Amino acid sequence: MKKFVLLHYGFEKPTPEIMAAWGKWFEAMKDNIVDMGGHFSRGREISKAGTRDLPLGLESITGYTIVNAAGLDDAEAMARSNPYISSVRVYEIMSK
Repeated sequence: MKKFVLLHYGFEKPTPEIMAAWGKWFEAMKDNIVDMGGHFSRGREISKAGTRDLPLGLESITGYTIVNAAGLDDAEAMARSNPYISSVRVYEIMSK
């Protein structure tokens, strides 16, 4: 199995229905989840140009989950079943 990170994008205030859907998703995915991750709030971007505060909105990374999957297609299928608000980006975590 390979590891993949699911980066969750976008934020809206969760409704009870969304929270229930998340709970069901985590329960269904429990055998594949390496790290349930967490939700992000405020952030900053640091670059050679300086530092800037990052807003929390539809273009923001708002959380992550790390999963085991056989390949990118399987990780994508897991992401598609996620009750995300805006979008999910899937990246393979390179092994050492």
